[in-house]
Amino acid sequence: MTIVIENPQEFKNWRNANKGKTMGFVPTMGALHVGHESLIRHAKNQNELVAISIYVNPTQFDNKQDLQNYPQTWEADLKVAKQHKVDAIFAPNYAAIYPDNYTYSVAENSISKTLCGASRPGHFDGVLSVVLKLLNIVAPTRAYFGEKDFQQLTLIRGMAEAFFLDCEIIGVPTVREKDGLAYSSRNQHLSAHGRVLAGQINAIIKTAGDTNQASARLKSIGFEIDYIADVFGRRLVAVKTNETKTGSAVRLIDNVEI
Repeated sequence: MTIVIENPQEFKNWRNANKGKTMGFVPTMGALHVGHESLIRHAKNQNELVAISIYVNPTQFDNKQDLQNYPQTWEADLKVAKQHKVDAIFAPNYAAIYPDNYTYSVAENSISKTLCGASRPGHFDGVLSVVLKLLNIVAPTRAYFGEKDFQQLTLIRGMAEAFFLDCEIIGVPTVREKDGLAYSSRNQHLSAHGRVLAGQINAIIKTAGDTNQASARLKSIGFEIDYIADVFGRRLVAVKTNETKTGSAVRLIDNVEI
């Protein structure tokens, strides 16, 4: 049976009641897709218990419209969790996560200022702050994050090491659609033509000889380039497109090993 817990102390009580068991944790903002399901499967394979969180974290959004447009699909998410026999869903509200109204935050002063951090001020402060809070509440043995957000994964691993967290941070390979597009909740905002264009991103960054060539090819099919860089042994890219159902720009990210 999948239980839903909204209060941090109640979750701590439940965790303490299962203290002798290993727990895998998958933090999410809901709108669960097959990428999240892959994380859950990895957690189930390596732990006795599995918990997920569903919380749309406002402190990591630099764009209020992006926050307002973020899909919230609670009933569908609950169905996915039950299908995978998740043991617990932690589903707090803002007051539960930020009783201090975000007076205290976590900041990283190097990697977080580049790439996604350069164009989204404060984004990674919000990400790291909420992840630290969630890890402290859930107290998992292992926590699972997708490699699609590779900069985020790198920062969370660094934070866990810097703060001596008793939790193993595990990266899980990106799950892709047939044409190579990384699964993302943002994909549902794309128009039919935008979806076709987005399906070319992975192939372009994988086959281009260098970042300049990849940038030129992405621009030629209509993408606005936020960044493209070879770092962490990977080629990371962020692009924007107005080929959406509403006409509002959607930002897509991806990366491949180089």
